[in-house]
Amino acid sequence: MNASLPPTSAGPAPGLDEDAVRRLVHLFYDRVHKDPVLGPIFSGRIAPDAWPVHLAKMCDFWSSVLLKSGRYEGRPLPPHLTLGSDAGDAQFARWLALFRPTALEVLPPDAAQAAIAHAERMAHSFRLAIGFHSGEDITRMPPLR
Repeated sequence: MNASLPPTSAGPAPGLDEDAVRRLVHLFYDRVHKDPVLGPIFSGRIAPDAWPVHLAKMCDFWSSVLLKSGRYEGRPLPPHLTLGSDAGDAQFARWLALFRPTALEVLPPDAAQAAIAHAERMAHSFRLAIGFHSGEDITRMPPLR
């Protein structure tokens, strides 16, 4: 007898739609671009005329994550593996420090918490992968704050 498994994830949080995802992405990356820690990293890798393409890709990514739209067809980790020391604990912590209040400001509360939880898992996963690929002792990595 086969029992059905519970769903692995619920649908989108109430009040979350493509417009909300777009507002989140654009406001967040506006803040990243102006940030003294992250701004130079992004500016050094994304030409001014390439920002619209990057923002569209990030909208597709977060739409796929938060709305299960399936619009993103990339692999997000490989570009991050090339960042070297620009993708350390301090940079990921700063990324989260900008993302959390932006999500809380732009999204309905349940949607913001879902977005923040995903961002935290993703940042931790990326940080571990980058550390592993660069030969760091990932068993001693503290959680990102």
